[in-house]
Amino acid sequence: MKRPVALALLACALLPLVAFAADEAALEKGLTGALRYDRAKGERVTPSGPALQAYIQAGYLDLKPSVRADYTDYRVLKKPAPFMGQSLVLVEEEYMSQYIGCCVDEGVSAVVRVAGSTAAMEKFAKANACTFQPKYDPAEELTGRNLGLSLPAGRYAKLSCHENDANP
Repeated sequence: MKRPVALALLACALLPLVAFAADEAALEKGLTGALRYDRAKGERVTPSGPALQAYIQAGYLDLKPSVRADYTDYRVLKKPAPFMGQSLVLVEEEYMSQYIGCCVDEGVSAVVRVAGSTAAMEKFAKANACTFQPKYDPAEELTGRNLGLSLPAGRYAKLSCHENDANP
């Protein structure tokens, strides 16, 4: 009698962890869809808005971007999220809500803190008309542009899937 009760309690304790892992997988799938390129249509497979909204609803991102500069929203994650075997720490989304001058490059970039091989990201970039920077320096981009953002010291990589990446 004690054994079934103990198993039931263990199952109840583990259920939130399983649901959390499933939620993280769904988040990653949504963002990956926004980065994926359909060569036949000449556009990204899904819009980035729903993917970012899912991260907001899951508590990874604030409703408002950390900083908006020119046409780009910079969103620092409140907590790292798994992404292609790395830790997603920053999402950049470039879009035009109103004309402020030349040259919007619509699309999304994912900045990850590297903790192992980046082969999956490199392969994805080649297959989906993206560019991949295996040694990305966030200080140069974020601090150098006076955005008031910074990331902790570490090794970072950037997957950029913008219009100009698909049409260089």
